[in-house]
Amino acid sequence: MGSFNSLDLIMILIVATAFLLGANGNKLTPLHYSQTCPQALSIVKGEVAAAIESETRIGASLLRLHFHDCFVNGCDGSILLDDTANFVGEKTAAPNNNSVRGYEVVDHIKAKLEKACPGVVSCADILAIAARDSVVHLGGPSWKVKLGRRDSTTASRSLANTSIPSPISNISRLISSFSSQGLSLKNFVALSGSHTIGMAKCTSFRARIYNDTNTIEASFAKSLQRKCPANGNNGDNLAELDHQTPTHFDNLYFKNLLKKKGLLHSDQALFNGTSSVDSLVKRYANNNEAFFKAFAMGMIKMGNISPLTGNKGQVRVNCRKVN
Repeated sequence: MGSFNSLDLIMILIVATAFLLGANGNKLTPLHYSQTCPQALSIVKGEVAAAIESETRIGASLLRLHFHDCFVNGCDGSILLDDTANFVGEKTAAPNNNSVRGYEVVDHIKAKLEKACPGVVSCADILAIAARDSVVHLGGPSWKVKLGRRDSTTASRSLANTSIPSPISNISRLISSFSSQGLSLKNFVALSGSHTIGMAKCTSFRARIYNDTNTIEASFAKSLQRKCPANGNNGDNLAELDHQTPTHFDNLYFKNLLKKKGLLHSDQALFNGTSSVDSLVKRYANNNEAFFKAFAMGMIKMGNISPLTGNKGQVRVNCRKVN
C-alpha cells in the first residue's frame, strides 16, 4: 500500500475545501453576508424600524410580503418584479393587487444596501430579514434568518392566483395549501398567528360578517357591519385582524378565535369546535411562549421554501426589475 506524499495531501485539502465551499454556497446560513456585507443586517433593521415608526401597519405588510413571495415558486423575490410591456408579474395577481404593500420600503432598503455593498444582498433575503425585524419590533419573537437566497428572473401570476390562500378558504383548503409548500399542521397554525398584527379590507370579510352567523360572535359582527355595510362603495374600509392589540405581536389572535372573533372566514376556520387544529389554537391561546417558539420555527421553515442558491438566479440591483 503506497504512502501519501505532501503533494497528495495538498491536493486532497484543495478538493475538500472546494467541496465544502460548494456545499455552503448552495445552503442558506445566517452568516452568508458576514464577510461580504457585514453591515447588511443592521441596515435592514434600521430601515424597518424607521418605516414602522412612520406607519405601524407597515410591519404587518412587510411580513405578508415575505409570505406571499415564498408561496409562489419559493422565496425568490419574484413578487417584487414590476409588470412590463413584455412581462406580467405577480403584483397584479388577485391576492396581491391593491392589497400587498411595502414595496417602497424594500426599494429604500435596497438602495441603502447597494450603496454599502453593491450587488451583494439579494431582494429575496431583504424580504426574509425585514419580516423578522418587523415581528421583533412589534413585540414578537426573534429567530436567526438563514441567508443566501438569490433573486428570480421571472414570476408567475397564475401560480400567485392559485397558491396563496384566500380569506374565504375553509380549513381543508388551508391545510392543503400549506402542506403543498412542505409546511406541517403545526407550522400552518403558528404562521396563521401572523394575523395578530395588520388590517384587512372590507371586501375580504364582508361575506363573513353577514353570512357566517354560526361562527361569529353577534356583537362583534355588528361592530364590523358598521365599518363594512352590505352594500356601497366601501370595500377599502379597514378593520384590524386582531381587534384588541392590532399593532402588538402576541397570542391574542388565538384568544379571539376561541370567542368566535376571528376577522376573516379563513381565520375562524382554525377553530370551529370540530377541526383538527382546535387543540393547537387552544394551546397557543393559553401559552404565548409556545406560540412564539412555533412561529419562529415556522418562519425559518417557510423561508427555506425552494430558494435559488449558488449560480441560480441573480442578485438584482433594482428589486423591481431583472438586471
